[in-house]
Amino acid sequence: MDRHRAACVLCFGWVAVLVLSTPAAAQSVGRQLFDDLNVQLLYVALPLALLVEVILVTAVVRFRDNDDPKPTASDPTLEITWTAATAVILVFAGFSAYVVLGSPYISATADAGPAVEGTPDEATTVEVVAYQWSWQMHYPEADVTTRALLVVPNGTDVYLRISSEDVVHSLFVPAFGLKQDAFPGQETTALARPTATGTHRLYCTEFCGEGHSRMDGTVHVVSPERYRTWLDAHRGQTNVTEPPA
Repeated sequence: MDRHRAACVLCFGWVAVLVLSTPAAAQSVGRQLFDDLNVQLLYVALPLALLVEVILVTAVVRFRDNDDPKPTASDPTLEITWTAATAVILVFAGFSAYVVLGSPYISATADAGPAVEGTPDEATTVEVVAYQWSWQMHYPEADVTTRALLVVPNGTDVYLRISSEDVVHSLFVPAFGLKQDAFPGQETTALARPTATGTHRLYCTEFCGEGHSRMDGTVHVVSPERYRTWLDAHRGQTNVTEPPA
């Protein structure tokens, strides 16, 4: 009876952890890839963790107060089984991670030139320049420059060409699952594709001096129509801080 009760408690705990750990709806293709990978690894890691805990508790209870312990008997079949199972699990985890990390929405290029030259016509390119202690975003198609404000159209590939004017910074947009370092004298490319409209925060996650904690900004994901209207309204302007209406 106790064994059945323990098994029920473990199963209930497993289901509860899976339900509680379900992430909120992703806001971009890249974030969805990360969330899916985390769920896949959780389905593998959680049963293993529960199995190890059951074995540990069983060993503690069964062999407590044992004044004459005996060495574990050799069992080649069991050893081969758990070695093969471990290998399968590691291959699965490695392959799943490889697929995600190989996606263009996750990986970045060290040289932005070829990536941007091959940008599809319907994609958006934004030049992001980090400096102590803020962000400058430039939209070449309309010659619009903003300060700490990133506006992007929903459902469209957005190529971010990232560089730094002084020290190393790091652009982090949690809602997009996007994090890319900004290096002085070098340009990198990050690719995002928003999947829902909304307002998010961006941060610098590389310590860059006394003003590091204030180096943040706002991301506005709007419909392509609102994005085009906003660009046209600010065409040729600099230091824009007004988000789309």
